[in-house]
Amino acid sequence: MNSPVRTTLVVQLQAGDSGRFPVLAHLGYDAADPFALTVVFAHHGRVLARWTLDREMVAEALLRPVGVGDVRMRPESRGLWEELCLEFLGDTRPGGERHRAVVYVWAAPLAAFLRETHAVVRPGEEEVRLDDFLAQVMAEG
Repeated sequence: MNSPVRTTLVVQLQAGDSGRFPVLAHLGYDAADPFALTVVFAHHGRVLARWTLDREMVAEALLRPVGVGDVRMRPESRGLWEELCLEFLGDTRPGGERHRAVVYVWAAPLAAFLRETHAVVRPGEEEVRLDDFLAQVMAEG
């Protein structure tokens, strides 16, 4: 059985118009869910948010803008730094606007993490055990 891939990165959370501040992003990959990456954002030991992202989408976002709906990603260049900008849209606020979070990740360590996941399950070789998935869905229902 393949072991999970884990890493923790310091990322920058865009806090409205007041600039960016650092938070931790704990990234995970498990071959049991080969298409997904998990990310847990934390600050001072508090979990701010948990997201499940499409692994292929994250890899593609390092090259070009991707995503519609609740998750959008695009590469950005800031002089010597190459970043990935992730925009997350959440629930609708009482005034009709949606909660929005923007996170900037340095591209180099994210690309290294993706290479580690590709060593566990190569892109295009992902397998989904449909019988196991259906049994899990039926057990939850």
